[in-house]
Amino acid sequence: MRVFTLCLVFLACVWSPAGRASDPYKTDAPVALVLPRLDGGEIAIEGLRGQWVVLNYWATWCAPCREEIPELMTLHGQREDITVLGLAYEEVEEGVFDDFLREFQPNYPILLVDVFSPPEPFGAPKVLPTTVLLDPRGHAVKGFVGPVTRAQLEAFIDRVPSP
Repeated sequence: MRVFTLCLVFLACVWSPAGRASDPYKTDAPVALVLPRLDGGEIAIEGLRGQWVVLNYWATWCAPCREEIPELMTLHGQREDITVLGLAYEEVEEGVFDDFLREFQPNYPILLVDVFSPPEPFGAPKVLPTTVLLDPRGHAVKGFVGPVTRAQLEAFIDRVPSP
């Protein structure tokens, strides 16, 4: 009986909202990524320290991803303390991206993610869209699996004390 009770306590700790496993996107160390921009060049996440960074994994074929774009554009354009980065997670011809950019005209950088070797520490997203929020120190502090709104992102950011 004691072993059974210990197992239940262990599982409750691992799967509880307070447990580390409740948000697999959290990191103990700052995130260090360098990804190529769709329009050329690259972005190093370390260069954005001091700001909140919204890493939004998306694909051109993903309807919920497309629905998020206007809110992410507003967030990026109206909050100087937040930078949105779109992480294109798909293997398509360049023309598909060109058509997408003409239609949506995102005001935030679009970065390319190698689907065969996705960047650590996050690896491949399990669902699209997936959004990871980095605090101003560069630590991943929250993951959103599925569609996210500007209000959800701002509510989380505005209630977290500045590091």
